[in-house]
Amino acid sequence: MMEHELAPSKGARKNRKRVGRGDAAGQGSTAGRGMKGQKSRSGGGVSPWFEGGQLPLIKGLPMKRGFHNRFKTFYALVKVETLNSFDAGERITPELLLEKGFVRNLNLPVKIVGDGEISKAVTVVASKFTKSAKDKIEAAKGTIEETSA
Repeated sequence: MMEHELAPSKGARKNRKRVGRGDAAGQGSTAGRGMKGQKSRSGGGVSPWFEGGQLPLIKGLPMKRGFHNRFKTFYALVKVETLNSFDAGERITPELLLEKGFVRNLNLPVKIVGDGEISKAVTVVASKFTKSAKDKIEAAKGTIEETSA
């Protein structure tokens, strides 16, 4: 058998339907587009998001529009004033905060925020600190240790 003798078996390949080539061809006149209307015209048709002139669903749901960052880091927030409940000179870690009930779980990194005042010198270990929290802890003769989130 030679390469030029190869051919698909009978009925394996089907000719494409040639529409609009006269009524005798079986797909004449309307060419399978039905009768009249926007979808029967050349270039006609509606965009996939068109809802027939009804107010589009997305316009009725303003809260669903906009951007949502999938990669945003959420933090477990701890106020500076809660650090007063620990003894002076103590090393406050996320595990200790969990044990005392100030954070719910250790899945989120801990961030210390500067709400309230602190009067004790403590060592605080957390992923992040606000500038005001850093200033307040250091003003109370405490130290901070930042860990990677």
